[in-house]
Amino acid sequence: MASMAAISKMGLHFSEELRKKKLNKNVSLARKLLKVEYYCSPMIRKENLLRRKLSVVANSTGYRAAPTDMVNGKKLNGIHVGKMISSTDACMLGKFVEERFVYRQTFVIRSYEIGPDKTATMETLMNLLQETALNHVSSSGLAGNGFGATREMSLRKLIWVVTRIHIQVEKYSSWGDVVEIDTWVDAAGKNGMRRDWIIRDCNTQKIITRATSTWVIMNRETRRLCKIPEQVREEVQPFYLNRLAIAAAAQNHNEKIDKLTDETAGRIRSGLAPRWSDMDANLHVNNVKYIGWILESVPVDVLEHYNLTSMTLEYRRECRQSDLLESLTSMKAKVSEESSNKSRDLLSTHLLRMDDDKAEIIRARSEWQSKQQH
Repeated sequence: MASMAAISKMGLHFSEELRKKKLNKNVSLARKLLKVEYYCSPMIRKENLLRRKLSVVANSTGYRAAPTDMVNGKKLNGIHVGKMISSTDACMLGKFVEERFVYRQTFVIRSYEIGPDKTATMETLMNLLQETALNHVSSSGLAGNGFGATREMSLRKLIWVVTRIHIQVEKYSSWGDVVEIDTWVDAAGKNGMRRDWIIRDCNTQKIITRATSTWVIMNRETRRLCKIPEQVREEVQPFYLNRLAIAAAAQNHNEKIDKLTDETAGRIRSGLAPRWSDMDANLHVNNVKYIGWILESVPVDVLEHYNLTSMTLEYRRECRQSDLLESLTSMKAKVSEESSNKSRDLLSTHLLRMDDDKAEIIRARSEWQSKQQH
C-alpha cells in the first residue's frame, strides 16, 4: 500500500535553470534544459505552474491563432481570440480556409461509427456535420455559453434550432477512411441562417457527400421562435458566404412531403422512447437521433440491400425525454426519368409523431439505391 501511495504522488521536477527561463525563449533550448526525474513528495506544489511549463514543450509545434476582431474586412463586436493552440488542438478543431469564409475539419471513421456493411451510417455523417458546425462557431471566436450559440445569443437566452436538412450521399466511407469536411454559413431569408457542408474523401479529394440546412432562433426558456436580433446578425454576417453545396433545383424545396397516416403508411413502429442520453445541451432530443427512429419503420430487406443516398428532414416540433413516439414509413419504386419503366431504386416517405396525440415531429423523404448497381 505504501508503494502504491508513493506512485500516486509521482510528478515532474524541473531544474532551477529552466524556471528562470522566459516561456517565449527558443523551445529547443528549453527542451535541452528540461530535466525530468521522478520523485515522491507528500504534496505537489505549484501544480498549475508546472502544467504551464510543460505546455512549452508539448506545444513546440503550436501556433497562435490570428485575432478575429476583423474578419473579411468587418469588425466583430470587439471579440479577440489569440490564445496558444497546440498542434493537437489544431488537428482536432480544424482550420479556416478561403479567407476565413470556410471552416475545414478532418475525421477518421471509427469502428463504432460503421454499420453491418462496414461503412459509415447516415447518423454518423450527420453527427460529423454537427460536430464541424459547432467547432466552426467555437473557432470563430463567436461562441457564447450555449450549444453553438453566439455571445449575443447567450446574453438573450437564445439558441439555434434546425428546421430543415437535406443531404445527398454519393459514397459512404469505410472504417478507417479519412474524410475532410468543409462548412460555411449564409443568410436564409430575413430571420434564418443556412449552413452548408461538403465531405471529401481525403485520399482522392473527391466530394462524396453534400448537405444543406436551415436554422432559426428560439428562446431557450419560452421555447418560442423569434426574430434574429440585430446584434446577433452583426456577429454572424462577416462569415456569410453566398455559395450552395447543393444546387437549388436539386434540393426539392418546392416538393411537398406528404403527411403519412395510419391508412397510407406501409409500416408503423410504436413505443419509441427517447433516453436521457438522447438529449443535447439545449434540453431537447438531438436532431440526429431522429434518423434512427425514422429508420425503425423501414423494412429490414431495404436496409440490407439498399444504400440510403438522399434524405430530407423537416422538423416540426421539439421532442423531450418524457415523450413516446411512433415511426411511420411508406415505400414505393422510383420511376426513371428516361423511361416509364420502374428502376430498382426506391423512394420512401416518413413521419415521426407523438404516440398519444399524434402531433407531428418530423416529416422526411428518402431515396434508396440498390447495392447490386454498385
